[in-house]
Amino acid sequence: MTGPHVVNRKTKTMNYRMMSLSTIAIALLAVSGSVFSADSPHAAQMKKCAATCADCAVTCNACFDHCATLVADGKKEHAKCMRLCVDCAECCQMCSTLCARQSALSAHALLCCAKCCDECAAACEAMPDDKHMSACAKSCRNCAKECLEISKMAK
Repeated sequence: MTGPHVVNRKTKTMNYRMMSLSTIAIALLAVSGSVFSADSPHAAQMKKCAATCADCAVTCNACFDHCATLVADGKKEHAKCMRLCVDCAECCQMCSTLCARQSALSAHALLCCAKCCDECAAACEAMPDDKHMSACAKSCRNCAKECLEISKMAK
């Protein structure tokens, strides 16, 4: 398949991948530096959650790309999941960033991220024979669990 729509899809895919990598780099820079104060009792948990969220964002973006290809091939049943994956990736990226810097808003982001991940996981689990979607569902379930646990101490 050729044409401008293929180039645009490839360009968008590359942009999403670059955004994911940028988010991970920002999170890693934040958590590897002196962002976490030595007296913070929850610094290690927030660092772990930031990494989990960043990983989930990458997985969701990859699932978005997979679903976009399927939708372009006429499998429209993947359209809803495609949208949920890209939205979930955005939420996970934001949560990763806020947790990495122990933002006062991280408690809100954690709860939002857990909800987004639960919805995305449910949509991906509806197609259990697809390895990309199964991986996304697993990553989202892990992220939601981590976010809920951390949100209890972030309040």
